[in-house]
Amino acid sequence: MPAEMTMLADHPAGQLLDFNQKLDINLLDNVVNSMYHDIGSQQRVAQEVLTNLKNHPDAWTRVDTILEFSQNIKTKYYALQILETVIKTRWKILPRNQCDGIKKYVVGLIIKTSSDPVNMEKEGVYISKLNMILVQILKQEWPKHWPTFISDIVGASRTSESLCQNNMIILKLLSEEVFDFSSGQMTQVKAKHLKDSMCNEFSQIFQLCQFVMENSQNAPLVHAMLETLLRFLNWIPLGYIFETKLIQTLVSKFLNVPMFRNVTLKCLTEISGVSVNQYEEQFATLFSLTMTQLKMMVPLNTNIRVAYSNGKDDEQNFIQNLSLFLCTFLKEHGHQVEKRPNLRETLMEALHYMLLVSEVEDVEIFKICLEYWNHLSAELYRESPFSTSSTPLLSDVPPRRHLYLPVLSQVRLLMVSRMAKPEEVLVVENDQGEVVREFMKDTDAINLYKNMRETLVYLTHLDNSDTERIMTDKLHSQVNGTEWSWRNLNTLCWAIGSISGAMHEEDEKRFLVTVIKDLLGLCEQKRGKDNKAIIASNIMYVVGQYPRFLRAHWKFLKTVVNKLFEFMHETHDGVQDMACDTFLKIAHKCRRHFVQVQVGEVMPFIDEILNNINTIICDLQPQQVHTFYEAVGYMIGAQTDQAVQELLIEKYMMLPNQVWDSIIQQATKNVDILKDAETVRQLGSILKTNVRACKAVGHPFVVQLGRIYLDMLNVYKCLSENISSAVQTNGEMVTKQPLIRSMRTVKRQTLKLISGWVSRSNDPQMVAENFVPPLLEAVLIDYQRNVPAAREPEVLSTMATIVNKLGVHITAEIPKIFNAVFECTLNMINKNFEEFPEHRTDFFYLLHAATSQCFPAFLSIAPAQFKLILDSIIWAFKHTMRNVADTGLQILHTLLQKVSAEEAACQSFYQTYFCDILQHIFSVVTDTSHTAGLTMHATILAYMFSLVEKGKVSVALSSGNTVSNQTHIQEYIASLLKTAFPHLQDAQVKVFVTGMFSLNQDIPAFKEHLRDFLVQIKEFAGEDTSDLFLEEREAALRQAQEEKHKQQMLVPGILNPHERSEEMCD
Repeated sequence: MPAEMTMLADHPAGQLLDFNQKLDINLLDNVVNSMYHDIGSQQRVAQEVLTNLKNHPDAWTRVDTILEFSQNIKTKYYALQILETVIKTRWKILPRNQCDGIKKYVVGLIIKTSSDPVNMEKEGVYISKLNMILVQILKQEWPKHWPTFISDIVGASRTSESLCQNNMIILKLLSEEVFDFSSGQMTQVKAKHLKDSMCNEFSQIFQLCQFVMENSQNAPLVHAMLETLLRFLNWIPLGYIFETKLIQTLVSKFLNVPMFRNVTLKCLTEISGVSVNQYEEQFATLFSLTMTQLKMMVPLNTNIRVAYSNGKDDEQNFIQNLSLFLCTFLKEHGHQVEKRPNLRETLMEALHYMLLVSEVEDVEIFKICLEYWNHLSAELYRESPFSTSSTPLLSDVPPRRHLYLPVLSQVRLLMVSRMAKPEEVLVVENDQGEVVREFMKDTDAINLYKNMRETLVYLTHLDNSDTERIMTDKLHSQVNGTEWSWRNLNTLCWAIGSISGAMHEEDEKRFLVTVIKDLLGLCEQKRGKDNKAIIASNIMYVVGQYPRFLRAHWKFLKTVVNKLFEFMHETHDGVQDMACDTFLKIAHKCRRHFVQVQVGEVMPFIDEILNNINTIICDLQPQQVHTFYEAVGYMIGAQTDQAVQELLIEKYMMLPNQVWDSIIQQATKNVDILKDAETVRQLGSILKTNVRACKAVGHPFVVQLGRIYLDMLNVYKCLSENISSAVQTNGEMVTKQPLIRSMRTVKRQTLKLISGWVSRSNDPQMVAENFVPPLLEAVLIDYQRNVPAAREPEVLSTMATIVNKLGVHITAEIPKIFNAVFECTLNMINKNFEEFPEHRTDFFYLLHAATSQCFPAFLSIAPAQFKLILDSIIWAFKHTMRNVADTGLQILHTLLQKVSAEEAACQSFYQTYFCDILQHIFSVVTDTSHTAGLTMHATILAYMFSLVEKGKVSVALSSGNTVSNQTHIQEYIASLLKTAFPHLQDAQVKVFVTGMFSLNQDIPAFKEHLRDFLVQIKEFAGEDTSDLFLEEREAALRQAQEEKHKQQMLVPGILNPHERSEEMCD
């Protein structure tokens, strides 16, 4: 920067910063233009000048001169930014006469600029900024210093139409600022005060809107008024909506005018969304009036799908708004409309529109319609949750269900024809350069599938014979060729797979046999590899979705699995993957059936598989082999006889063990074999097979692990030395080479295998005595000695898994583990917040495990070491990486709770660290990049304050020992905050600190208290706080999801068979 500052001093633009000179407007215009149009050093100088000018405390005094004399719209905009900053951050410290001066000036400017309609068109951006500035002033001034604002703006609006149009926009902005965006921008009390003021004075605004509606012929003005009304509708007192002519005027006067129809329909949607028990008549009127207009605008026989695809933006928006209106109204008030015989026909017409709109080829519109169909079908099902028999007598059908029967049949057809894709599989390359497949968890498409699936399951419960008829007809159209296409077949099979569990078992069996027969027939009939591959993958998908059927029919299950083994030799793109995935699904759901001798068989099927394993997997790729091994592992895990199981495991792991043994024998003779690329690759693949097998078999895998354990650790040490010496010779870049990457893969898979087995083991003492000592001996010293770039983060996560699983059995080893990994890892991650992200997360994961499981180990370590641990916890929660900061806060909370339970140690801990911890927590609470952790900050602070308040901290925290701890902490926090935020008033600090003690038993209130304080400290330096509320939203959605999950468990078939827990399967 220094060079630039000298450049500034010599540069003519520098004189703009001299407030003793008269402002040179032409110079300023040139500097602004340079900022936007030049490049390089000239632009940098311009930016520097403008930033310094903007930050000058007296800059706002030049705004009027700039706005009056500058001819450059960008310069004017810049001046308005200066003004906005002053209003947001320094308004309260300006003298009153200056505040009034600014206010009058801004109002005058708005009136002058917006009174002329031509001007308004031309200077739209400039006026928008002026309007926003006026709203910022209002948030400070109204109602206290400007009580007449509402009557002023309403009065002014009657003088000119273009002024009125702009005033509507100002009222809309004010409404948004107060009702939609006030959270985190104002304190709760202030926001409530402004909301009350708006509601109390609304009658004047409403009269103005009515006046415009009834009398104005000016289209832009009417449009602005409707847009403003739309913002008002979610908060105004309901009388204004339902006890005036508002609804009639909207529908009869504006809905059928093309220019206003979109905003009018949005207003009607907003009104429909009001859920109150009164005003039934008005809602009925709204419905029938709107439907009458709609039928004139869009006749019932219109093909909306075609109209949408040919329509302009405005027409497409109208169709989307129509779907929103119908969805909102029918969800909220469908019940009331059903009860009125005179509206039955209108209701059917509304549903007809919903069906027409549902066919539109636009995902967003379809989602809106789907939400309503889902709501309707779920509601009808819950009223009487029994599936009717396959030929329902009309007398059995509940009356509401009967009303919707014809519509629901069309919705079934719609769901079957448009079913979304069940899962997304991506082929990606991982860090080690290996090609792996990843199942995407949360994409839009998957959520769409979940919602469609759920809707179709409800619809099937409401009439399963109709679902079956539709699907069978569709399948016949595939077979006879009238509707044959890959897409149609996929969609149909996804739909068939989606209703697993929603029919009675007998019906399901009959239906499924027909489906499989037809699909196999189709496979015979079609020529060409591509066609056969598509049909094959669909057969596999459908079969994999019906484990209940497979478990009940052994012969069929066996045929299916043998067919999958055939497909494992089919090299056509994607078929082998699909076969292995389906085999895994089936093996997991039907595992017991493979280890029992079935009727008509000589031996359990697992024996047949193991006898032929070589020929089954000979054409598979390595990652497919790993999937195959996991599948077979589930079967072996289901064998309850330990002796039989051990023999099975031995036979199962024979192939990989043969290769393993031969490599180990060669390495014993010549250790350099472990530098051969092919050998190292084989080792990696064998270990991956073991990892997947162990995942499925669980604890009994100990017999295989024990067999290779010590050799595996020796290989680990040997490869580690190879990597270290390569790095020492050639520098850290060598870690990117394929051979070194393969070696690291072997190390990582070794650790993954051990931690995978430990987490599934069920004898902690045996693990601690037999498996842990050799592991620590092989891994820890190696980790400590290695260069940072070659340290495996998995060492940390494996240690964390072991600590979490073994608990007290490993406490004695904690000092040894920490000696080896703690300081050397801390030195890797304490330089900044970015490097070594995996080591970072795993390091704190380990620290968390040790704190919660083995806390007594901390009591015996030296004070200097303990301080290092505490410092690292503080370092964790100062991270901007959200997961690390969250872990740090959790560790601190756990630590404080554990310490308070230790009578002997807690007081010296409090004396040394209590105030320090408070100070660090406050530093993150008041840092806007940490707002996501506010709940946890509140929890920790409340806990610490309650410790003091309850007298749990008996040792004196103040050095002079003259005051009680509570008083000392209050004074300490107050002085801390006054130093950090000198612009705060004493009264503000006092209220804040008092609240800390009075609210410490009520976390939500405590958190709101913190949030109010965060608003106050910004009054001097405005900053963006848009994300203050994200975590609540996340929590609310999570909670809603859990509630929904509980509800779903009660409906047969709603949960995908692969989402259900085990005990529910058999």
